[in-house]
Amino acid sequence: MTLADFNAADTETASQALARCCSCRRWVEALVQGRPYADLEALRDAADRVWTTLGDDDYLEAFAGHPQIGDMDSLHGKSAETRSLAAQEQAGVLGADDAILRELAHCNAEYFRRFGFIFIVCASGRSVEEMLHLMQSRMAHSRHEEIAIAAEEQRRIFHRRIGQLL
Repeated sequence: MTLADFNAADTETASQALARCCSCRRWVEALVQGRPYADLEALRDAADRVWTTLGDDDYLEAFAGHPQIGDMDSLHGKSAETRSLAAQEQAGVLGADDAILRELAHCNAEYFRRFGFIFIVCASGRSVEEMLHLMQSRMAHSRHEEIAIAAEEQRRIFHRRIGQLL
């Protein structure tokens, strides 16, 4: 899809395209309503502006659209488009040995118990060891701090996905 295609698309098509970048409905709706965009930078700037106006419930909705890092069953449960993007982003997990995958699963569960949402990280280009270390280090944060960090990671993810979309 080109930016011109996105700008000219009907609301449903444009919404579906953006939902592959971020599953927060309010974010998607605002960006669709803000069309047309002069260029990719204008779309990214609008995406950032909208993101900063949202609250924790919106961020949690976006986080829920992701599979857990390293959880292939969770990955398979997502839509085909999200599954494909997430699989590419989590390529660092592929081929990891069973011991580190078990540790990752344990930390995922501990993280979810502590914060009430899954660990969000822009995983592209990161090794499984790096993601595990990040998850462990972020466990010391308060829930408020962790939502803010995860929201910034989500922002990095949707920037990357917007670039792949258009």
